[in-house]
Amino acid sequence: MKFLIASDIHGSAAWCRRLMDALDAEQPDRLLLLGDILYHGPRNDLPEGYAPKEVIAMLNPLASSIIAVRGNCEAEVDQMVLDFPCMADYTTIFDPAAALAADGSAREKTGCELFLTHGHVYGAGFHNSVERLPELPAGSILLYGHTHKKVSEPAPAHEGVWAFNPGSVSIPKDGTHSYGVYENGALRHVILEA
Repeated sequence: MKFLIASDIHGSAAWCRRLMDALDAEQPDRLLLLGDILYHGPRNDLPEGYAPKEVIAMLNPLASSIIAVRGNCEAEVDQMVLDFPCMADYTTIFDPAAALAADGSAREKTGCELFLTHGHVYGAGFHNSVERLPELPAGSILLYGHTHKKVSEPAPAHEGVWAFNPGSVSIPKDGTHSYGVYENGALRHVILEA
């Protein structure tokens, strides 16, 4: 099972095009979008190539392969223009073929729950994400965005949970535009080239 994980596109058609190129190169089973898809938000400057209608046109043809959650910048109007659900605070995916060990390395055939959220309602407390998670089984992975900073480490207050933030596609706060890949229990960051 292979997922491309992206967050915080914030309406940037320029960076969404680079993400589409990454999709072509990676050939994932699904695209996981962790919120803040179309709107830049009142705290952010306009990202390069801000054109939400163009982002809509790129993502809607992929609707059947997208799993998305709501970011703090999503609104009901976003759901009216996107052909895939994007208003849930979280969703879960179960990968029966893989799991993570406590050090983040892949274990085989034990199953792994992926908890997808944006980071403003549920999170592990990194940077400016909230410190609030439901009880998750050991070996689970928390996939979140919101902070625009890459993370791949154990969630400090949640034993057995690995936290992974792919960073931001369009407005990185750690210097590099990025996405993540989950493949058979292993996680990695990928830098998007300008």
